[in-house]
Amino acid sequence: MTDLEPELVIRDAEVAGRRVDVAVSHGVIIGFARARSLRAAGDLVDARGGALIPGLHDHHIHLLALAAARQSLTFDDDFVTLARLEHSSAPPGAWLRVVGYHESILGEIDRAWLDDVVADRPLRVQHRTGAMWVLNSAALRAVGLASETGRLIGDDDVLRARWPEADLDLGAVGRELATYGVTGVSDLTPYADLGDMRHLGDTVRRAGLALRVMVTGGVALAGHDDLGLPRLATKIVVADHDLPSIESLVDMFRVARRHGRNVAVHCVTRIGLVIALAAWEEVGALPGDRIEHGAVIPLSLLPTIRDLGLCVVTQPSFVRDRGDAYLTDVDSGDIDDLWRCGSLLRAGVPVGGSTDAPFGDADPWQAIVTATDRTTAGGRRLGPGERIAAADALDAFLTPAHDPGGRPRQVVVGEIADLCLLGVPLGEALRNPHAGLVTATFVGGRPVFYAVQT
Repeated sequence: MTDLEPELVIRDAEVAGRRVDVAVSHGVIIGFARARSLRAAGDLVDARGGALIPGLHDHHIHLLALAAARQSLTFDDDFVTLARLEHSSAPPGAWLRVVGYHESILGEIDRAWLDDVVADRPLRVQHRTGAMWVLNSAALRAVGLASETGRLIGDDDVLRARWPEADLDLGAVGRELATYGVTGVSDLTPYADLGDMRHLGDTVRRAGLALRVMVTGGVALAGHDDLGLPRLATKIVVADHDLPSIESLVDMFRVARRHGRNVAVHCVTRIGLVIALAAWEEVGALPGDRIEHGAVIPLSLLPTIRDLGLCVVTQPSFVRDRGDAYLTDVDSGDIDDLWRCGSLLRAGVPVGGSTDAPFGDADPWQAIVTATDRTTAGGRRLGPGERIAAADALDAFLTPAHDPGGRPRQVVVGEIADLCLLGVPLGEALRNPHAGLVTATFVGGRPVFYAVQT
């Protein structure tokens, strides 16, 4: 122990298998003592033998899109009824925003289909992949675009500048994530405009968001040092609807390298991954370079990924949320290659955990569970050989923001007190992991969520 007076004492917590009191001062862990022996000058939390672990870090999320999704209608079997109800109650001229569209729910939709639902109010529907919007005629007129189908793919930057900016409640998102034990996130939105990136930073600050937020930004922002928030790699999207040539991808890599940036490359198809790996082999990989998603990774490419020293930041919860559709719609040759986890780790490829919220479930514990059982919502198994131990799945969310897949952070003296307190010992939590186990979350020693008596 140091001579500092603890500002926070977490009493009788399980840390690395021992029950101890944990002292925190100025946002840093300053010492440990025998359980129930420390007094606190400030806050005192009784862990009652529950595990104290580092706060979870979501290595791939989209904050503003998540806030918008929480304030949107959801595209489901009741969509038509709910949209018409919202239309009847919303102020005149207000936009209706809908998320979660997929063809498996109500079939293919287009401009005319949406006009039959709501004709005299702007209505926009986002595909659950985030790659496409479908607009009704009123929405197309409002943004000044012409499209026979209303289906707009890869046009987010154009659309963002043309439709009204929503008043997003990012504070509510922060409070939600804190209930999961999340203390930090990496926003992987590939902003191309400096104003959009700074808008994110301004929104984070206005909301008083307690989470630690890291950002990427697209290639156009690679040369900007001040993005308003701490930055990670440069995000590069290998878009399925408009695959780049290897030469153009190499050029994007080189732009990032000229500014000393790592690259985080969005790859969700087999061909997209092949193109990305070819670019890496041409330019060379650096420690900290990342494959985002890796939704389809052929087994034959694992040695290349390992030898390049790349990390895969993946989202196991898609197996649960979309697995039944995958088993019906995905080419049979790709099924065994979907959302790898176990084979990556066995091949020596680091794996970072993430949710891709709002396109995936924002609860990281759902990703942890699905990584262990590989069970779809319909109860079918998808890639059972990719199952990993719950401890390994949790560790994927405990790695540092700058090193997803690296060495998990530890609850030790000198570490920043970004902490997650569970209501049960760690061994018990790993036998049945779920978000309801989180009883308190601390960022820099400051409580941001409590579900325990203090």
